[in-house]
Amino acid sequence: MHAATIAQLRQRLEILCPSQIEIEDQSERHVGHPGALCGAHLRLRIVSPAFSGKNTRSRHRLVYDAVGDLLHGKIHALIIEAKTPEDL
Repeated sequence: MHAATIAQLRQRLEILCPSQIEIEDQSERHVGHPGALCGAHLRLRIVSPAFSGKNTRSRHRLVYDAVGDLLHGKIHALIIEAKTPEDL
């Protein structure tokens, strides 16, 4: 349903040089809730050396900065799991 948005998200996250990216579209789980039609509900699992030495908040900030304006339209909700290769 949100294939183009997911492709844009993947492309923007490349700036973090990820070794793994998994994106799950969970939009169907939110049908009927306010905002469900405003954009995708996505779950992101990303592994990147860019997160090394950073706490959860800083890791999420790196993701938000990479994603940019997608969070203000095409993506309504983004659940982030950000890990380093050492975390695995």
